[in-house]
Amino acid sequence: MQRSVALVRKKGSLENVELIQDQLPEPQDNEVQVEVHSIGLNFADLFAIQGLYSATPKGEFIPGLEYSGTVVATGKKVKNVKKKDKIMGVTRFGAYTSHLNIDSRYVFKLPPKWNFDQGAGFLVQGLTAYYALVALGDLQKGQTVLIHSAAGGVGIYANRIAKKFGAFTIGTIGSPAKLDLLKKEGYDGQIVRSDRFAEDLRNSLSGKELDLVLECIGGKIFRESYEVMAPMGRMIVYGAADMMGSGSSVNWPALVYKYLSRPKLDPMGMVSDNKSVMGFNLIWLYDKVEKLTKSLTGLVKLGLAPPLIGKTFPFEKIDEALKYFQSGTSVGKVVLKVKG
Repeated sequence: MQRSVALVRKKGSLENVELIQDQLPEPQDNEVQVEVHSIGLNFADLFAIQGLYSATPKGEFIPGLEYSGTVVATGKKVKNVKKKDKIMGVTRFGAYTSHLNIDSRYVFKLPPKWNFDQGAGFLVQGLTAYYALVALGDLQKGQTVLIHSAAGGVGIYANRIAKKFGAFTIGTIGSPAKLDLLKKEGYDGQIVRSDRFAEDLRNSLSGKELDLVLECIGGKIFRESYEVMAPMGRMIVYGAADMMGSGSSVNWPALVYKYLSRPKLDPMGMVSDNKSVMGFNLIWLYDKVEKLTKSLTGLVKLGLAPPLIGKTFPFEKIDEALKYFQSGTSVGKVVLKVKG
């Protein structure tokens, strides 16, 4: 089958994403062949294209971690889905395409009332938020959770999950334009990040202890969040948006400065503070299918609403979509529409 793919021949710039045609073979015995309808964008895509993501395949590669679509063919040993099923799936790169072959263990039936855009925006964000909060953060009823990038895909799901556990949630955003969304999503506190972030955070806590932090910004925000966090508090780090520049290519001098000046923690100081910091990257869960499926089962049982789709772009305008996503102005999920 001939398909369209977004190929990165050389890492380093968002301008290096090239739409080409190639041939897709028949699926192997344990694979399904999917006609992709929608593709979810993630910050890992940007970092991978710019050559800043350690998990990126060497040489040329196809970006993309999540998608939704229709099964068009199945291998001989596939039992969990059949031809014409509407599905959503995750892949360790390779989702920026019109068709793909994937191990059937990594595809899941689309919830009956969800559309393809919603399916493409659920798995990475939902699993990241759930695994960080529940598996790593040991979230308990009545605890206080600080969620950075609160209007993004992970942030919105983190708040919804935390609310299911009876937590008090504080969300941070980079622009006051997103405040109304945080209020609509039911955050108990909202902070527009600024030079007075630590003071604003303490005021939002109103005497409560800060038990859990979902951190994806880095720099000063990381440091001040850690300092305010209570003894026995847990910080889960799943990103570093502060390292992302504003241009298509990497500004190496600025990046090196940010890297060298990044906050550093002393293990003995952490013992004295009685605080924990855990790093988490969902892509390493990809090879642990049982853990991934267990987390997804727990996530689905919460009965959460479908993801908020903030903006969609046609597949042919992938360059515009990536630059918009990089700008930090988006809310919810940014999706590429391949079909429909």
